[in-house]
Amino acid sequence: MNQPDLIAITGGTGFVGQAMIDCAEGKGITLRSLARRVPADRRSVEWVGGHLADRAALAKLVNGADAMIHVAGQVRARDPREFDAANVTGTLNVIDAARDAGVRRFVFVSSLAAREPKLSRYGASKRRAEKLVAASGLDWTIVRPPAVYGPRDGEMLDLFQMASRGIVPMPRQGRASLIHVDDLARLLLALAASDEQTSGQIYEPDDGKPAGWEHGELARAIGWAVGKRPLVPRLPDSVLGLAAKLDGLVRRDNAKLTPDRVGYMCHPDWVSTPAAKPSESLWKPEIATREGLKATAQWYRDQAWLG
Repeated sequence: MNQPDLIAITGGTGFVGQAMIDCAEGKGITLRSLARRVPADRRSVEWVGGHLADRAALAKLVNGADAMIHVAGQVRARDPREFDAANVTGTLNVIDAARDAGVRRFVFVSSLAAREPKLSRYGASKRRAEKLVAASGLDWTIVRPPAVYGPRDGEMLDLFQMASRGIVPMPRQGRASLIHVDDLARLLLALAASDEQTSGQIYEPDDGKPAGWEHGELARAIGWAVGKRPLVPRLPDSVLGLAAKLDGLVRRDNAKLTPDRVGYMCHPDWVSTPAAKPSESLWKPEIATREGLKATAQWYRDQAWLG
């Protein structure tokens, strides 16, 4: 595969985007990123101020690019319409800009939640976005990451904080796959180079653990990472639904346990499909999850995110 000279990305200031920038700098890859607020530390990235509804900014983003990696999107929202605006309409706008600029290679970051669109508005929006990508006429690849963890992540932080307090409530049953953000970043950059192997594929990468992590096992692994042996009570769906309502009242727009999220949290199978994993000749995970969790806990402590 030939590495593109310039890769345009969205979401460069986010969790996955920052990991991609780290990886690109190590490999000497040139990135241009869209950002609502251009960071003061511009690093080695060419930044374009704008958002997913700003067609002029998107045109500037993709001008002269060899490939597009679309990461930005809405992960949680109190108003479900925000999912459609960001994940569906926003993706369509990025597709249009890439097509108008002649950028053929398009990598889209979706979610395992797209496998079960009836469970959540988030998953439904990602599934609709996938359909737009597949119908775009571009040379596309879709990546459905499982739960992503690592430094800078605010979504799984609550689990680490609960583990440090000695109790991690979990749904009654279920298994889930994980992936470290640095491993995901390496995959996305590898996919920016088009070839017959990856074109038109939907990938479900993970950390390499067969059958994923049972919820209690994961809670205990996070506890180990923070130096605790937490209790892991199993909560019924109704209790998690009530907890989501309370979280909304207390943290309002910053609530992480939303009713929409409860819908897919309680689904028992969020394990990556073995047949949908990338071939080892393209990519394989390098970070052992227990060590990755431990390093993530230390990063949280260094940032004073974790007591």
